[in-house]
Amino acid sequence: MLSDRADFPLRRSLPATEVTSEQHIWNWAQNAPLGPQTRLQRPQDEESLRHIITHRSGRIRPIGTTLSTGDLLAIQHEQDTLIDISGLSGLLRSSENSATFAAGTPLHEVYQTLKTLGRMLPASPGVIAIQTLAGAIATGTHGQGLGQGALADDVLHIRLLCADGTVAEFYRDHPWFGALQLGLCCLGVMTEITLRTVPLTVFTCFKSAVSAGGLQEEIYTWNKAFTFNKAWWFPEDDRVHVWCSREATPRERQRYRAGDAVALSAGDSSLNATVDQTLTHMQNDTRILGEEGRHFDTVTRFKDFTDLTGDIYQLFCRGIAAPQINVKIGIPLARAGQTIALIKQWYAEAHPHMHYPVILRCIGLAQPRLAAAHLLFWLRGLLCR
Repeated sequence: MLSDRADFPLRRSLPATEVTSEQHIWNWAQNAPLGPQTRLQRPQDEESLRHIITHRSGRIRPIGTTLSTGDLLAIQHEQDTLIDISGLSGLLRSSENSATFAAGTPLHEVYQTLKTLGRMLPASPGVIAIQTLAGAIATGTHGQGLGQGALADDVLHIRLLCADGTVAEFYRDHPWFGALQLGLCCLGVMTEITLRTVPLTVFTCFKSAVSAGGLQEEIYTWNKAFTFNKAWWFPEDDRVHVWCSREATPRERQRYRAGDAVALSAGDSSLNATVDQTLTHMQNDTRILGEEGRHFDTVTRFKDFTDLTGDIYQLFCRGIAAPQINVKIGIPLARAGQTIALIKQWYAEAHPHMHYPVILRCIGLAQPRLAAAHLLFWLRGLLCR
């Protein structure tokens, strides 16, 4: 639907070996150059990062794992510098209720480390765990659930290298703290981040495929009744795939401990026809045929779905298999039903071509500086060819 828009450039069709050997750094979607390889710096510690910052000739562009759009990451002038802080990684220290990580630690490492400590973050995770911790916080990464907000809301302390090479320490009571949390790395380069933690909890996720006829009302019911809720709406078939999660019962926890992530039901095939139709649209749009296309992995997971018991990262942190264009729209939760009704009306009148479901996630009011309770609509289009 979006592939022919100038605002959404197509992914270039180069083999991986050619991509990595080129003279330019590209974003993860492979549809925007960020700058020449010669402008990329990979500091391995804070002191080397300080040297880069104080001896720069232009602006600094931290690139994280390059998941953001190219215009946000790309250098603007030939003397600018791209910074990859993945060398600043790992757990630095922990306490009873917190853990401090180097800012370049990928989220999957953060989650795994916390699990070994018997801890977790209060906020549910974002889907993509290859992000650096600093990048995930700075860009507002979040999960789903009215009882929690964005990942940045779990931050207790940030250590920052400023433009003049000095170190600044920010705690939650600092008046600038909210700006640092969601600052898009514009105020300096984060080097350490301390996160609030809670005991590791096991959840059970109930999955179902239902009619979208009552979606305007049910979106409220699901989110108020369950700790975490996520829904995928397939307008063409008027179907919704729903995940509703709550803390596991003692019996469910016992089964989980005996066999790790546990399926609690036989595979439900009621959504398979809808999934197959969606996969056909995706094949036609991307010109990728056959089961080897990683674009299809996310949608294929909806086939023969089962209820599951596991920790929050096993249930929700599933990743996105291939580059996509994501358009995320946030609205006040009170207007969710009205907005869904308008989308239904628009779809009935316009019959737009859509090859991916609309994703519905709600997050709650945790810190007023970060988020109010609202519904997030994700409209996705795969980057074709």
